[in-house]
Amino acid sequence: MESKRQNLLKEIREINHLIKNNKAESASLLSKIDDVNLKIRVRRNLIQITNQQANLLTREINSNKKNIENLETELDLLKKNYADMVVRSYKSKSKQSKLMFLLSSENFLQAYKRYNYMKQYKSFQKKQADSIVSKTEQLHALNATLQIQKQNKEALIAENRTAQVALQKEKNQQQLLVKDLKKDEAKYRKSIAKKQKESDRIEAQIEKMIRDAIAKANKKSGTKKSIKTFTLTAEAKALAKNFSNNKGKLPWPTKRGVLTKKPGKQRHSAVKGVYTTSKGIEITTSKDSDARAVFNGEVFVIQKVKGANKAVYIRHGNYITVYHNLKEIYVKKGDIVQTKDPVGKIATNSENKTILKFYLFKDSANQNPTHWIYKM
Repeated sequence: MESKRQNLLKEIREINHLIKNNKAESASLLSKIDDVNLKIRVRRNLIQITNQQANLLTREINSNKKNIENLETELDLLKKNYADMVVRSYKSKSKQSKLMFLLSSENFLQAYKRYNYMKQYKSFQKKQADSIVSKTEQLHALNATLQIQKQNKEALIAENRTAQVALQKEKNQQQLLVKDLKKDEAKYRKSIAKKQKESDRIEAQIEKMIRDAIAKANKKSGTKKSIKTFTLTAEAKALAKNFSNNKGKLPWPTKRGVLTKKPGKQRHSAVKGVYTTSKGIEITTSKDSDARAVFNGEVFVIQKVKGANKAVYIRHGNYITVYHNLKEIYVKKGDIVQTKDPVGKIATNSENKTILKFYLFKDSANQNPTHWIYKM
């Protein structure tokens, strides 16, 4: 839970960094709304996680308080029993009384048993004393832990108050932006529809390129299989298996950045009744950032997307990763790349935003990259 909280704090810092460095006069109202909505979403997640942590600490504090009460009761009883034992021991401490206790035995076996009893009694006294010391130490340790837990909880509550204030400011900003949007909502609906149409066109080109490339690769290998799946060599099968085994562990295709668009159908955050769809993800990053390979592979295709920037396709057995919206390419077809190798420089748009569009395919079947990339 603490790891999640730290990741959300890191994401908020990253968002603030990007917004600060990507400010532009040309930024559209929709872009500004997207920025503030992203901050609100992450801030809400942070508040939720922090609340969960505070609640967990409350349960742990209550549990420790109960343990302390039980220990104190046990300790009191131990001390009372030990005190009684010491008194009894004192009353019979003379060597003569112990000797008489042994000599008054009816036979040797009884004397032996009485001797062992005296030894065990002395050992039991020592164990009781050690137990008192041990439980006293446990009590001190629990009290120290309890104090730390209380301090941590107070810090979390204070942090949440600050987060709530920031969230309210962001909500107020959101309301003002949405109010401006409603003045000319029809225009923005058309703008969203136009961008979606352009996105669909580009994704159709990418999918066609993959089908064509699979057919070309199969033809080159001497097989006449369909354009939907690769014919794999033993080496390619091993690479594909290795790639598949790393599902959920792949590094981000940018050194830093924020996930600003997920795959699938999503309701627009500001315009009611409007939905957008995507088959890949978008990562907003810093200006002049590089796209980097998420796994070992071979540069399969370099494409100049019609009406858009360039894309690099890397093949990993029968898996393909696509890095789109590059203004500069560092690799050429046939190059072997390793994990995190830079493959190209990401383009910055007219609103001063640097966005990598990333896709992942198994053969010609589109995959959800958020299931493959670490902590996405």
